[in-house]
Amino acid sequence: MKQIGCLALLAALGCAGYASAQAPQNNIQVSSPGPLGQQGQQIFRTRCASCHGTNGNGGEFAPSIVSRVPLRSDEELTHLLHDGLPSSGMPAFADLEGQDREHLIRFLHTLQPNNGLAAAPMTVKLQNGETLSGTALNRSSTDLQLLDGQQRLHLLRKNANGTYRAVTSETTWTSYNGTGRGDRYSKLAQITLTNVHTLQPRWIFDLNGTHSLQTTPVVADGVMYVTSANECYALDAGSGRQIWHWQRQRTPKLLGVAAGGANRGAAIAGNRVFMATDNAHLVALDRSTGKLLWETTMADWHQNYNGTGAPLPVGDMIVAGIAGGDDGARGFLAAYAQDTGKELWRIWTVPQRGEPGSETWKGDGIDHPSGATWMTGSYDPELDTLFWPVGNPGPDLIGDQRGGDNLYTESILALDPKTGKRKWYFQFTPHDVHDFDAMAPSALIDTTWEGRPRKLLVQANRNGFLYVLDRTNGKFLFGSAYTPKLTWATGLDANGHPVTAPEQEATHEGTMICPWLNGASNWYSASWNPGTGLYYVQTNDKCGIYTRTDMSFQLGRGYMGGSFTGDPKDPGVRVLRALDIHTGKAVWQLPQTGAADTWGGVLSTAGGVVFFGADDGGFAAADAKTGKLLWNFQTNAAPHSSPMTYTFDGHQYVVTTAGSTIVAFALPEISP
Repeated sequence: MKQIGCLALLAALGCAGYASAQAPQNNIQVSSPGPLGQQGQQIFRTRCASCHGTNGNGGEFAPSIVSRVPLRSDEELTHLLHDGLPSSGMPAFADLEGQDREHLIRFLHTLQPNNGLAAAPMTVKLQNGETLSGTALNRSSTDLQLLDGQQRLHLLRKNANGTYRAVTSETTWTSYNGTGRGDRYSKLAQITLTNVHTLQPRWIFDLNGTHSLQTTPVVADGVMYVTSANECYALDAGSGRQIWHWQRQRTPKLLGVAAGGANRGAAIAGNRVFMATDNAHLVALDRSTGKLLWETTMADWHQNYNGTGAPLPVGDMIVAGIAGGDDGARGFLAAYAQDTGKELWRIWTVPQRGEPGSETWKGDGIDHPSGATWMTGSYDPELDTLFWPVGNPGPDLIGDQRGGDNLYTESILALDPKTGKRKWYFQFTPHDVHDFDAMAPSALIDTTWEGRPRKLLVQANRNGFLYVLDRTNGKFLFGSAYTPKLTWATGLDANGHPVTAPEQEATHEGTMICPWLNGASNWYSASWNPGTGLYYVQTNDKCGIYTRTDMSFQLGRGYMGGSFTGDPKDPGVRVLRALDIHTGKAVWQLPQTGAADTWGGVLSTAGGVVFFGADDGGFAAADAKTGKLLWNFQTNAAPHSSPMTYTFDGHQYVVTTAGSTIVAFALPEISP
């Protein structure tokens, strides 16, 4: 291929950024092509190798394609080779037909990435005089990632005298919210009110070919794991250097938000890292090598299911939900054995006809009820109770064929983690027709309530109301609106049920309703800080026009029942609010500049700082007590995830995403 064609081929195959070219060439294993593959190998060397290298792992004019090409189907490669991409500078290779093209494609599929592991034996001297031998996974002039013979991973830093010292993280962040409590609070206090203004970016890592990362990184033993759709990277948490990369082909013709690449993260337990794939599978990878240990099908994606959420470790189980709530897929939550992937229990979020609770569905809506479970839940080990939110009924904006409360959509479920049996439930929005699903973080808070210690569950629901529940029994304790832009309901009754307002449903002509469909808040994280006693929530003070579109359920199609847009006369405003959960009032509020349509979450720390993704594309920090803005770093990318923090080699890092990039910040006294 000509040089320009090679580069265009990389772009067409999603190879933007060329991460593979940054790794050593011996990171790639090439399996034996066989007799027919040998013919394809010869064609490759004649037509492609002058750009891409002899075995596709980079040449003079183009970097490696090994980690991308094998993920494409034969049909995709056939069309690409035949048609080219003239607009990108890649000519068509129409003359490459028949067996020649088949042989070439067969050879391309023999190029296998080995999770970034370089077959490079190495022995290094440690600063204590001992030696360490193993396989160098990646290295630079200052750091080294070494896998020893027992498959143990060592993160090393090079000293001035040529010896190495071991480094790692002193704190962990092993699940979506850091712990199972769902409060996005960290006890780390190295970054404080007085030094936060000196934060600097320490490293960045780009997930090539991704779009608007929604993941929250997880960290253990100095290794960070970050995900996008069907991809997981292991990174040295102190340098951002890639250790391994697991990837599989994205599922074609998939429905739902997973089709757009959404994945909200992984979870760590033992020697495994767990994540959901876009087609609703759950996988377990070896933490040190990225090797696939097991894979379990949670649901058939052809039935409008998909996978986007971060699973939650509970004991020796991994608990995972599914997506598909805007597509009519019947929701469920399931627990799997961490060592084998065997399903241990499953609970459906909506009963079938004739089962208890089905009387709350009047009409045919129960046949395609939605009720997804993709938002990561919370776990209280003292109560041994799992708390999991449930999403909207379907169709989202039309309730004609599902009269009644539509249990157990729009609810929080309290479950026995051993069996999955329901202990109690609380429904936030009965018979929802606004897509106000309950996919918001559910913080488990232990504090004084009305003069005595109480175990609470707090959620700033998408519908615009703050809820405080007794998590031992689900009793409603308190609720109030946390946004002034709220018209769909006039308030909550004594049981916490909304008092709906008239003429506040979607119509064919369009109806103005507040908050807009993206909610007063959404799935991005809120944070509870026990030091200040405040609950921090990114709030959208915004209204929107809800338009009804009549439709019936179909496989392979969405089931929203309408659409929405913002108020053309008032763009709204995004406000970070520090809420007093006893009164529902904002102790302070920090309005932001923007269109009130971003998705950045909140993190608070014992250092007295609140970190958040700002509506203007910045990553910012505020005083947790007063709301005073202390620091802002402009990423120039709309935030779509929630920040986290950890320590590495004695220093606290704070991490956020910006577009397709992971950015790690720390104080400037860290030496290179």
